[in-house]
Amino acid sequence: QVQLVESGGGSVQAGGSLRLSCAASGSNFSIRTMGWYRQAPGKERELVASISSINTLYYADSVKGRFTISRDNAKNTLYLQMNTLKPEDTAMYYCASSRPYSSDPNYWGQGTQVTVSS
Repeated sequence: QVQLVESGGGSVQAGGSLRLSCAASGSNFSIRTMGWYRQAPGKERELVASISSINTLYYADSVKGRFTISRDNAKNTLYLQMNTLKPEDTAMYYCASSRPYSSDPNYWGQGTQVTVSS
């Protein structure tokens, strides 16, 4: 079982930056694929970025060049550095974890709100 707790959300103006963190409890953090998802009002949840156990990265086209996902296995923590934020980045951001040696998300955090004003 994994528990995920996100932090770092907030309100910023367009062009600003935020750094999201996701603290994971439980074992085997380093062998799980971790991801950040977001859901805006009236829209489906979408994958923003993910990082595998061997540090294979994925970014949605909409955030490439602006967002950076990383992990600190010693601290059981996942990060999302978000730069040059746009109003369309406004959403609830969720951290997700797979089971060990898997890739599909099985565990979810409660979410942290990011609001970008123009």
